[in-house]
Amino acid sequence: MEKKLLLSVKKLSISFNSNNVLSKAVNSISFDVYENEIVGVIGESGSGKSVTALSLMRLIQFSEKTKFSGTVKYKGMDIKELTEKEIQSVRGREVAMVFQEPMSALNPSMTCGSQVREILLHHDVVNKKDLNDEVLRLFNSVKIPDAHLAVQKYPHELSGGQQQRVMIAMAIACKPKILIADEPTTALDVTVQKEIIALLSSLQKETKMSIIFISHDLALVSEISNRILVMYKGRIIENGDTNTVLKTPKEPYTKALISAKPKTGKRLKRLPTIKDILSGSNKLEIITKKERKKRHKKIYNSPPILRVENLEKIYFKRYGLFSGKTSFKAIDNVSFKLFEGETLGLVGESGCGKSSLGNAILQLNKATSGSVFYKGKNLHKLSKKDLRHLRKEIQIIFQDPLASLNPRLTVGEAIIEPMVVHKLYNNYGCRKSKALDILEKVGIDKSSFDRYPHEFSGGQRQRIVIARTIAVEPKLIICDESVSALDLSVQAQVLNLLNSLKEDFKFTYIFISHDLAVVKHMSDKILVMNNGRIEEQGDADEVYKNPKQKYTKRLISAIPKEL
Repeated sequence: MEKKLLLSVKKLSISFNSNNVLSKAVNSISFDVYENEIVGVIGESGSGKSVTALSLMRLIQFSEKTKFSGTVKYKGMDIKELTEKEIQSVRGREVAMVFQEPMSALNPSMTCGSQVREILLHHDVVNKKDLNDEVLRLFNSVKIPDAHLAVQKYPHELSGGQQQRVMIAMAIACKPKILIADEPTTALDVTVQKEIIALLSSLQKETKMSIIFISHDLALVSEISNRILVMYKGRIIENGDTNTVLKTPKEPYTKALISAKPKTGKRLKRLPTIKDILSGSNKLEIITKKERKKRHKKIYNSPPILRVENLEKIYFKRYGLFSGKTSFKAIDNVSFKLFEGETLGLVGESGCGKSSLGNAILQLNKATSGSVFYKGKNLHKLSKKDLRHLRKEIQIIFQDPLASLNPRLTVGEAIIEPMVVHKLYNNYGCRKSKALDILEKVGIDKSSFDRYPHEFSGGQRQRIVIARTIAVEPKLIICDESVSALDLSVQAQVLNLLNSLKEDFKFTYIFISHDLAVVKHMSDKILVMNNGRIEEQGDADEVYKNPKQKYTKRLISAIPKEL
């Protein structure tokens, strides 16, 4: 039986004019989407994936600054030629979209149920008397826990995975023929990621809708897609069924995407980047067990640089004016040691207490009880002055580099600022010279000194944040989900950078992530956290190879299969 054509894209090109410079985001791409299929779109950030997705729903405003050529036809209708009223009847009703960041897409001033209700009313999908029942049915269909309570909650009261489920409920409310999922699992932990993939697959089978699934993670795309489009620099360079593309990729770029993700079966000294593979300069050097044992003997023969003993953090929440308090243990009797030169991996699902533990160590959020000793000093008993001085030695790299940088400060000023705070170097000239050296060290051109954060890509901004961190020459760095939102190639670059800086500057890391494959690659030891407690700990390779606890086994099983 011949498949029914739903969407046809022919020679689509989209260019943006900025300061009289025309840049092509999408360059003459063509593809079709048929009824009842899942098409995966893969590529790095900047490859044109999201711009393509937005153009399919005419969410890009065509103006003098935006050049558009080619055709996008849905059921034979040219999207560009439709009136505003006609496109609104297609958008949401026929073609719907799940965005990458639910907190940016959801209205913070409306309850989750109200936002789904609004869509149903706008498209006149159900009778008003059946409205609440339909909203509850949708929440149940996307498997939101306690759906009857969730409909009354605001987005910030739900977890990241639950917010994404609300987005999916909104998208499928009108039973669309095509669902566009744009990076719907980015920055979600592996178990939630697996749940979202399973949910989309089951919804697709149930409703027979088509899905365009966009991601930078080829392994993830392979788990859900029937067919794969590979995008590179605005072009579609490979298009075929999933098995064929994965087993016999034709393009070097596709092969590079397959190779860029950290492998759990072997430990590499340096991850291959896409640039390495395309240039043919990727030398895969494996760290042997003998080398690893020798390194560990050196690390663990010295006293620990950090001791955490019986640490607890309790949060209290009051319900109503006259109601009592409820308590929640974010950190529950946590103890461990960290040795100089070690990378300690901290892994677990969102809400397990990883970031709370990192913040408690840094004294950014005081623990309720327990002790943190750094070089023998109890941080809980230090004066504010002593603690301020110590912040020079213990630094943190946050997940969102743009939020970590002052948009009003140039890159150079941002790096120099902590030097001034901690009274490092004698004058501005010395500080500038040091900042320029550090920029070069993290792979950012010295000419970037006077540019602002928004002028850089996500990967470049993360490098700038790292440069700012190492400017004060710390001894211990906490990396809190510092690569979770980066595409595979940029992630590989940042991980390689962190490891090389570790060798050059003798850093000690606490590496926090929900991605066990990344943590294993980076870490000497792993702590697995669950509900505020340490569920399991041990050598990184051993924990991955022979997990003892059910929870750890579940985390490992949720990792997308290696290609």
